Amino acid sequence: MRTSNHLIGLLNFLTFLLSIVILGGGIWLSSRANSTDCLKFLQWPLIVIGASIMVVSLAGFAGACYRNTFLMWLYLFVMFFIIAALIGFIIFAYAVTDKGSGRPVLNKGYLEYYLQDYSGWLKDRVVDENYWAKISSCIRDSKVCSKTGRTFNGVPETYDMFSMRKLSPIESGCCKPPTECGYVYVNETLWNSGSGLAATNLDCSRWSNDQQMLCYQCDSCKAGVLGSLKKSWRKVSVINIVVLILLVIFYVIGCAAFRNNKKIDNNEPYGEARMTKTQPSRIHL
Repeated sequence: MRTSNHLIGLLNFLTFLLSIVILGGGIWLSSRANSTDCLKFLQWPLIVIGASIMVVSLAGFAGACYRNTFLMWLYLFVMFFIIAALIGFIIFAYAVTDKGSGRPVLNKGYLEYYLQDYSGWLKDRVVDENYWAKISSCIRDSKVCSKTGRTFNGVPETYDMFSMRKLSPIESGCCKPPTECGYVYVNETLWNSGSGLAATNLDCSRWSNDQQMLCYQCDSCKAGVLGSLKKSWRKVSVINIVVLILLVIFYVIGCAAFRNNKKIDNNEPYGEARMTKTQPSRIHL
């Protein structure tokens, strides 16, 4: 087997390993969608891309091992479009999570999230009534708010202790009223009305001590979901960019090795020795 075929086989094996990384990122987003982020359709393009790379790299590996030119050509052809799809997905992920972030609060460890800080396609998707009904139901079923409770020697943590916690975007936006509303802390998910309700923030009237309601209908909760999605997608996108760079390098090397194979095949057919003769042989009687 020629050296270039060994190289193509190695590159396909490495590509297969990279596909596991991409697929793992999609599965991680899927687990987040089921337990935390609660938006369940965004991870599927990444899972499809990872699975496609896995299948195509196996085909290319088989082509290199068995010197099947068609499989190697198919690998290079399809991989080009997969790389283009991955580039498109990364651009899309950054575009839809570009706007918005949590705002710091004076003397608080957590951030506050405001829906007006976000914009674009993803925001429109989240605030859609049909989608939000499913998302809020998912957050409620995940019991993320009830899990925020902490006790010390059987006594709930104090407000000062709670204020210093680094809450997740969903915990901050969905499980407590906005700080500016002036509610009085009882425990993590139980707050009494105070005298400093902010009339300009409609979320102040949407808060409910009903553990099935809390702030699930608040704009801050929707902003918290968007903030959580942004954090999850940015983590995966960084990995995807590194994988993309490696895929492009492997693809360019694979193209060069495949072209070298074709050049060798044109000059010296595999398994057949060539003899150059300056003149035809003569038969002497």
